[in-house]
Amino acid sequence: MQEMHVTFLQAAIISIWVAMVMSRGLGGATLTLRFTPMMTGLIVGIVFNDIPNAMITTAAIQLIYMGVFSPGGQMPSEPAIATAVAVPVALLGKMEPTAAVAVAVPVGLLGSYLYQLRFFFNTMIMKLTEKYAEEANSKGLTFSIIVLPIICSFALFVPFMFVALYFGAPIIADVIKSNAGGLVFHILNVIGGGLAAVGIALTIYVIGKKSYIIFFLLAYFMAVIAKPLNITMVTYAIVGAIVAFIFVLAKNEAVNSAVDQPRNNSNNNNQVDDDDY
Repeated sequence: MQEMHVTFLQAAIISIWVAMVMSRGLGGATLTLRFTPMMTGLIVGIVFNDIPNAMITTAAIQLIYMGVFSPGGQMPSEPAIATAVAVPVALLGKMEPTAAVAVAVPVGLLGSYLYQLRFFFNTMIMKLTEKYAEEANSKGLTFSIIVLPIICSFALFVPFMFVALYFGAPIIADVIKSNAGGLVFHILNVIGGGLAAVGIALTIYVIGKKSYIIFFLLAYFMAVIAKPLNITMVTYAIVGAIVAFIFVLAKNEAVNSAVDQPRNNSNNNNQVDDDDY
């Protein structure tokens, strides 16, 4: 059997990417990059020269994070870290996407504890920030607010991710591939499929009003009915945008009519009063 491995360069590139995302080193955009696995999955696909399979696996991981929120910036699981480890494991072990989901969950939970450790480091940096603020030192504030937190995040996340990828990912992939078709592999697939369903259910529960459930049912049955036609996601997106536009247009018309009605009634009453006068 061919030995599975992650090269030094591959582990280094992905580790640096994750550190940039977790440190907000790319500006405000890194918030979105941290909360969604898709871009990290693309980077992993490019690094491993297997973008299609990487994105298929990432799409399955994305489902479990659809209903996850980040109050105060803290998440119960870190999608970027989970994806950065689970996708290479899936690519090395030729795993099904649902099995990769089961790998992503514990890794993401571990990543959330690592992010909490980053908060601890930031509290110590805050003392330096307060000192520079009292001195009105603008350069010092820039260093303590922007530069130093990024350096600390890199020092924290790069070694962790590098070790997890360079040493851990091949071992996990080898164990899973050795047990392919067995009970463990079957359990991973079942758990992964269930977690994706939980993510979708959470999304519907949080953003779904009872009056809007009809749109979810419409999309579901359209997908089932149109499955033999092999319609692409772009077509579905266009149809969804048209339906959304019609709904918003109808809603705005209803609101405008409700606003205009009292005005018309008021004008009619004023006209009656003038005639009486």
